[in-house]
Amino acid sequence: MSPELLGLIAIVAIALAFDYTNGFHDAANAIATAVSTRALTPRAALLMAAVMNLIGALVATGVAKTVGSGIIAAPEGASGLVLVFSALIGAITWNLITWYYGLPSSSSHALIGGLVGAALAASNDVQWMGVIDKVLIPMVLSPLIGFGLAYLLMLALLWGFRKANPRKMSRGFRKAQIGSAAAMAFGHGLQDAQKTMGVIVLALVTYGSQDDFDVPLWVKLSAALAISLGTYAGGWRIMRTLGRKIIELDPPRGFAAETTAAGVLYTTAFVFAVPVSTTHTITSAIMGVGATRRLSAVRWGVARTIVTAWVLTIPAAALVAAGFYEVSRLVLL
Repeated sequence: MSPELLGLIAIVAIALAFDYTNGFHDAANAIATAVSTRALTPRAALLMAAVMNLIGALVATGVAKTVGSGIIAAPEGASGLVLVFSALIGAITWNLITWYYGLPSSSSHALIGGLVGAALAASNDVQWMGVIDKVLIPMVLSPLIGFGLAYLLMLALLWGFRKANPRKMSRGFRKAQIGSAAAMAFGHGLQDAQKTMGVIVLALVTYGSQDDFDVPLWVKLSAALAISLGTYAGGWRIMRTLGRKIIELDPPRGFAAETTAAGVLYTTAFVFAVPVSTTHTITSAIMGVGATRRLSAVRWGVARTIVTAWVLTIPAAALVAAGFYEVSRLVLL
């Protein structure tokens, strides 16, 4: 077995490991609101999220092609495989750090930061216009849109149900949250599993086993299964942050936040094929519904800490990936 083939196998394995960490890191995105409002028990919510992640991961490949071909130029040879491996190490490292501290950072942006950092260290071309158009602009716009739409949807619900019996309304929205949480989990699989698919395809192109960025069926299935298993493993630390520390959610606000976030994820995946962060989207939506109560109801100190993690994600993952590439280059190349 050649060193290049061993390198490819290692990349596929570490990519699926990243996908798994993405699942347990971002499990909270889909179910934190439903669990915090007691619409679902934690274990039932995780099982539902795992199934919907699996389904969502299998229905489209537009985001995968963007990640595989739109961020960096496809590298070549053994050094190219080391580049892709280093990018994954950078992403996984940042995922684990933010998971440990309970910060809902973006696995997507960690992966993209890892790709850019490793590419710069390897003097490989970075497609900066692609990074700006398909990463940075959506990174800024998706939270703003999530916040604004969630705020407006919650205002509409408050007005539409202003005369309803509070207890009956809460019970009804608690049931509706099962559907909105499932929709959010589907969107998470739709977005986040595709990013891992894109990296695996990039490795296959680098190795030379295919010359286009179409996603093979085995890549779809393995990435979908990995993120689903990771989701079922759960991300309890981050779940507490999203479900309780930003704002105390009630069922109507949980429903509004999940519905808004799911809509943003579907639009960006199906219409624009851009990789947006499920974490950014649901967190900003939670802030949006919370602001309808009063601005002081949102714990802005927690929100500032989360936003700081967002800002640091791409450069931090890039630095780890670049450093790992330099060490690997000295040892392996």
